Amino acid sequence: MAFLPILVPLLLICGASVAKLPSHPFGEGTALEVFSFIGTPVIALIFGLLVATLLLRGDKKLADFNEQMHEAVRTAAPILLITGAGAALGAVLAASALTTFLSDSLSGLGLGLAVPFLIAAALKSAQGSSTVSMVTTSALVAPMLGSLGLDSDMGMVLSVLAVGAGAMVVSHANDSYFWVVSQLSRIPVITAYKTLSVATAIQGTAAFATVLVLGVVLL
Repeated sequence: MAFLPILVPLLLICGASVAKLPSHPFGEGTALEVFSFIGTPVIALIFGLLVATLLLRGDKKLADFNEQMHEAVRTAAPILLITGAGAALGAVLAASALTTFLSDSLSGLGLGLAVPFLIAAALKSAQGSSTVSMVTTSALVAPMLGSLGLDSDMGMVLSVLAVGAGAMVVSHANDSYFWVVSQLSRIPVITAYKTLSVATAIQGTAAFATVLVLGVVLL
């Protein structure tokens, strides 16, 4: 029962993804609309909340529910606000000329696998979103693979891995994930910089070092 509030939303979201496959395994029309609706993350989480109420015990279920909801909102509200603010900052930076400047500056270095890594790392650190960093870097690097000597099948695979490694570096104040971890862990921001930011830098660098070794062996 304790796992159901987590499992139910996951199953509903996965079900919606399966229902939207081109083969439509659950059928089309009404069935597809129903699965798509209940699999929407917000709706799926509401179902998870309803399941969680089944865990309440005792004669004062309503009073306990109100008290626990009050405590949950009081705990979650600052995290949601700070996370939203961090994501908004990242979106502002992504929409600025900084993204174009960094990509143009790094794309002409001609450093092989280091180019996709450095572009992804620069964009990630500048605007905070790993997804934006990977998508943008992929679009920028794809036309340059031939000039970088990475247009072979293995070269493209390693380029993808290099982009992924760069998108790990580095999580800080403009990354919503930074605030989720620091706030849920209830650690001071300065401690998050010393731990999470440093850890993501080490993580990305170590991943890229592995890609470089693979490049030496496989290219």
